[in-house]
Amino acid sequence: MNDEGPHPVHGWTDTGYEGVREAFAQVVRAQPQTPGQQLAVYRHGRRVVDLWAGPGTDGDSLTGVYSVSKGAAYLVVALLVQDGVLDLDREVAAYWPEFGQAGKEDVTLRQLLAHQAGVIGVDEHFTVDELADDRVLAERLAGQAPYWKPGTAFGYHGLVIGALAGEVVRRATGRTLRDWWEHRVRRPYGLDFHLGLPKELEPRYLPVRPAVPEPGAVPEDALPGAAVPEGENLGAIAFSTRYLPDLAAFANVRRTRELGQASAGGVASARGAAGAYAAVLGGTDGAPPLLTEDTVAAFTRPHSVGLDVVTKGESRFGVGFLLYDARFPALGPGAFGHAGAAGSLAFASPRHGLAYAYIRRSFAVGDAADRENTLLVDAVLAAD
Repeated sequence: MNDEGPHPVHGWTDTGYEGVREAFAQVVRAQPQTPGQQLAVYRHGRRVVDLWAGPGTDGDSLTGVYSVSKGAAYLVVALLVQDGVLDLDREVAAYWPEFGQAGKEDVTLRQLLAHQAGVIGVDEHFTVDELADDRVLAERLAGQAPYWKPGTAFGYHGLVIGALAGEVVRRATGRTLRDWWEHRVRRPYGLDFHLGLPKELEPRYLPVRPAVPEPGAVPEDALPGAAVPEGENLGAIAFSTRYLPDLAAFANVRRTRELGQASAGGVASARGAAGAYAAVLGGTDGAPPLLTEDTVAAFTRPHSVGLDVVTKGESRFGVGFLLYDARFPALGPGAFGHAGAAGSLAFASPRHGLAYAYIRRSFAVGDAADRENTLLVDAVLAAD
């Protein structure tokens, strides 16, 4: 069944979720440029929504998901904490001795993941090649002094948190974060969510497209990926704007996808991203839950709430994960996941047994993606 319109909606919804299809069609019709979107929803481990729209896009299409990637990194850390391999209240330097310098000696893993460490970048910035490689990022970050006293504030470690967490994982276990993701999560649960896209899957990759607003609709400096002014601006340091003025291009570099940079280099479909959170809550196809309720509770307790000194906006972080109880109050407490720069979003709501992923191929303009996700989440909850 295809919806009428210039860009038909494809896929299916389970009985009772027809309103979600209608909401998705509304989102597609409102796009200012050619759409390329997917939506997948699991309820209690069963997929109930699987939709897509846009020329060349289908349910198996893959694209860059930017900071949705962080959710994968945090799931690996949560697994290792659950296994007793990592301790959130142990100093990072106990696992990674080189990190314990320049005022970072007492930073705990909990503070690091809660974006409280102040290690948002380096004084000399990173090149695009360096940004694609978490091992290089970690090596340079080890000697960097924090940009605020650790534990006294928090700010989004947007391009480096995956490298920092990944180096802790590598030092503690002798295996990379990507390796853990592959063998403990992605393969066992059959997820199209890659930290490192194999060459043979490249034909399924759809390049990310920059935002193209109507002329005069939005100031140029308000477009996603627009350069942040240099100087003492923490945002310019955190997003390395000297060498990376356009985030839209970052995922389209094969090196980024190949290395699987864990902060912003992941590649996924909506099925894959939603499936990861479905695995956390209760497994899929009879598989056991990835995390225990106690582990989920530990990682979703609010840790950094209020003014983010990097983004200058209000944020809510647990241990790594963004918390969505304030953004989507109907989800109730404990909703967690991560959004991505182009407007993609993946999260879980334990209260509802819900796993959700909305993946955009094109960068959204202004708050368009927020409005789209609100409409879609409301439609999903109305079907509960």
